[in-house]
Amino acid sequence: MILVLNKLNGVLEKSLFIWALLRYLDHMQILKDGMQHVGKLICSNLGARMDSEPKRWRILADVLYDLGTGLEVLSPLCPHLFLEMAGLGNFAKGMAVVAARATRLPIYSSFAREGNLSDLFAKGEAISTLFNVVGIGAGIQLASTICSTMQGKLVVGPLLSVLHIYSVCEEMRAAPVNTLNPQRTAMIVADFLKTGKISSPADLRYGEDLLFPSRLIEEAGNVMVGRPLHKAVKPSKLHQIKRTFPEGKFILHLRTRWTDMILEHNATGEDALRGWLVAAYAADIEKSFNLSTEIALQDAYERMNSVFSPFLSELQSKGWHTDQFLDGTGCRFSF
Repeated sequence: MILVLNKLNGVLEKSLFIWALLRYLDHMQILKDGMQHVGKLICSNLGARMDSEPKRWRILADVLYDLGTGLEVLSPLCPHLFLEMAGLGNFAKGMAVVAARATRLPIYSSFAREGNLSDLFAKGEAISTLFNVVGIGAGIQLASTICSTMQGKLVVGPLLSVLHIYSVCEEMRAAPVNTLNPQRTAMIVADFLKTGKISSPADLRYGEDLLFPSRLIEEAGNVMVGRPLHKAVKPSKLHQIKRTFPEGKFILHLRTRWTDMILEHNATGEDALRGWLVAAYAADIEKSFNLSTEIALQDAYERMNSVFSPFLSELQSKGWHTDQFLDGTGCRFSF
């Protein structure tokens, strides 16, 4: 009888140990998966920035996904930090999934003609699925040969990641986007003032800075858009500046190194183009003729009005969408 009880105790202890282990693993899995959902929720609040710079965020999505995958591969090497590394890896992959999906539609839209967006999306998904299958096959082959050891994974993994990111960067550089954001608007204005011609989305695609899109372009007036109104303009000068542009849905404040432009809440891409042209003309007039800022702005506003109608017509004929201006999380004003 005592022997039977001892065996029962041993079985019970093993069962309790297995049950506790399973519970612990379940909690780890929940925490690890929960970090992915947290990453998705955080990234979902950045949608306006993705609309403004879809190509940059598409590259960032792939960088985050490769980083998350790398942390998951390395996590077995650090058993005491397994949960933290796996959780961070899932967090990065969660952000990557949302960013990749959110930027897909703006990029596809630039290729759409005559309402064939669904057809483009379907073909894009088919190509993506095809290469995923090819990648799975290549991964199986590598896992059974070079990557059968951790050393092999540590060598091949970074090389494949670099090749992946380079390919995505080249793909994004080649993709034309026909919506107006601060960088593309500045490039359009700069080319127009230098050559008198309007560049198409395809003309500007290789000139976009995907790493630092907020850089100032001197030929376009060094315009900085979207700063808070109280930082850009003093309250005492606000009404005076607004009187200079009675019909404009923008406020300009020329500074020594840059020009602040704040758009009205309901301003469109056309309003942003008007403001950018005024800022560029004013900077050129102030530099060339050494006039006061107020006179330079008035002359620039008149010059903009004289060229804007043909400028806008040619811009739209080149395929640019001027119905909205995508300034990300930039601040706007309303009276």
